[in-house]
Amino acid sequence: MTQVPNSRAREPIFNVPPAIVATVAVLVGVHAFRVFVLSNAEDTEFLLTFAFIPARYGGAQPFGPFPGGFGADLWTFFTYAFLHADLLHIGLNLAWLIPFGTALARRFGAWRYALFMLVAAAAGAVALLISTPGIDEPMIGASAAISGAMAAAMRFIFQKDGPLETWRQGSGNVDAYRVPALSLLATFRDFRFLLFFAVWIGLNALIGLGAVSFGTEPGQQIAWQAHIGGFVAGLLLFSIFDPVRPGAGIEAKTDNRP
Repeated sequence: MTQVPNSRAREPIFNVPPAIVATVAVLVGVHAFRVFVLSNAEDTEFLLTFAFIPARYGGAQPFGPFPGGFGADLWTFFTYAFLHADLLHIGLNLAWLIPFGTALARRFGAWRYALFMLVAAAAGAVALLISTPGIDEPMIGASAAISGAMAAAMRFIFQKDGPLETWRQGSGNVDAYRVPALSLLATFRDFRFLLFFAVWIGLNALIGLGAVSFGTEPGQQIAWQAHIGGFVAGLLLFSIFDPVRPGAGIEAKTDNRP
């Protein structure tokens, strides 16, 4: 009997890492708690305590201070990402989280993945705060953190022997998620990243112009500024979290074919 070495171990393509399963469980669990446990009044209080609201930081507060006090001024930079408006909102976010979050969790490991997602979420909140100071509409949803995961994944998924190549071959090689990453400069020279980036920026531009929307009620308008903030953070901060040390010949491993 021939044993396959551990370095070439394979796993099912759609085998989602425990960190992603836990993320999905938390997001769904929080939403279920709001829907099935809290009353409407309690849910409003919950939302105002854990959603990100720029008006906390100098805007008008016609109904008095927001609940949560100084603690909420800090934790809402992160906790807003665990809240969602409805099943459509959470479903769309999970559809993007599972592929991109899986790639990141397999490369980073659970704790680096979790910390990275929190940092990307905070970057999205900062971007909204800077671009729309003082607004009193709550921002909720994990899309800024997921945008960060998308950007981070762009740094390695296109590499030779990387996740996309092994996926096309019908394999689930664990090593595919540990290929050396592109440098930031090389990433911006990769045609596939540029194409993805152009489409993604274009979509968010349409959102910003009001051409794409999921509704007009609070929690349904798309905070495109947070998407941009999370994406930029993911792209720039990837190397800080990446446990795979750059190796020689990274540029030679790059395949820039369309």
